[in-house]
Amino acid sequence: MYAFAITEVIVITRAAAAEAADWFEMDVLPWYVVRVRSNFERVAAASFHEKGFETYLPLYRSRRKWSDRTKEIDVPLFPGYVFSRFDTALRLPILTTPGVVSIVGSNATGPAAVPEAEIEAIRKLLQSKLPIGPWPFLSAGQHVVVERGPLSGVEGIVVQIKNGFRLVVSVSLLQRSVYAEIDRDWVRPVKAHV
Repeated sequence: MYAFAITEVIVITRAAAAEAADWFEMDVLPWYVVRVRSNFERVAAASFHEKGFETYLPLYRSRRKWSDRTKEIDVPLFPGYVFSRFDTALRLPILTTPGVVSIVGSNATGPAAVPEAEIEAIRKLLQSKLPIGPWPFLSAGQHVVVERGPLSGVEGIVVQIKNGFRLVVSVSLLQRSVYAEIDRDWVRPVKAHV
């Protein structure tokens, strides 16, 4: 028979939990976009991961046709780019990774961070298992929010194609977009910010 004794009880109040959450949020590094050589996305992402950086390489299924067969393969949603979290003051390990060309940003202001909401929208699109793929960048159109279905809560632009609808989510920094096929009933317009 085993006897257990509780020697210490830790009580966390709401105020302490909120303070800890604020501290944790401040400790999270922003996402940056790293430009890599053609077909080096997986190599760079694996190298970043081995170096201890949080990395995100969104892939989608694409049907490719060769002369003798057709096959579905996973290809990068943003060819030539990998997302990673890192401290910009300590970016040398990123820049010395094989295949890395640069970190997206300007010479004047340095690397530009990608908003967390854009990364989360892309993750949600990929997790939805809806047909998705690259889409030309859009900066104007009908802004909507998805209320139902697997993309609930995602904001984007709705586009009508043939007899269906697509939700387009854009990464402004890359000037690239991603689409997912949706039902028209899933969305409602977003009110304009005044």
